[in-house]
Amino acid sequence: MARSWERMVQRNTQQINKQRKKQGKETIYASKSKSPGKNSETFKGRNIAFPVVLLVLGTMFWMIGSVDQAKGNGMLMNWLGVVLYYLLAALLFFRRPYLKVENARLSTIKFNRERYLPASDIEKIILSRGAVVIRHKGKRTKWIFTRLMNRYDTTAMGTRLEAFAKAHQIEVVHE
Repeated sequence: MARSWERMVQRNTQQINKQRKKQGKETIYASKSKSPGKNSETFKGRNIAFPVVLLVLGTMFWMIGSVDQAKGNGMLMNWLGVVLYYLLAALLFFRRPYLKVENARLSTIKFNRERYLPASDIEKIILSRGAVVIRHKGKRTKWIFTRLMNRYDTTAMGTRLEAFAKAHQIEVVHE
């Protein structure tokens, strides 16, 4: 009984939120993950390098498959492989990487999951002309956002991260 009631409430909430959105009003039961606060800012990049590599690999397999037409064995699998390389390249190109700077944490997408980093876990932020590096406390891992590989606006990211670091007493290094 409780689950059906929850589903009914969720369905009705979605309908009301659609109506309120059309009227220009704020949605009810807005969660923090779906509607970021006014102090959050998202910097989006564009993944170019790896999709280009996948396109080159797909083209190479297409060329090898067209040369080897005499046998005729596995022609369907060759075309399937080529199409899948192209689809993966398109998926990675259109799925944009990002850095979201919120009030007390940073978030990005790594390995197909959204990763969060609270301000208390940041050791320092290293800003350079073409890259932004965020080092974790106690771990060897670091988040690297570059202008060359992912087309981030590193100057705007740097100014926002400086304000974030100042608010949370995090060391900022300029290189």
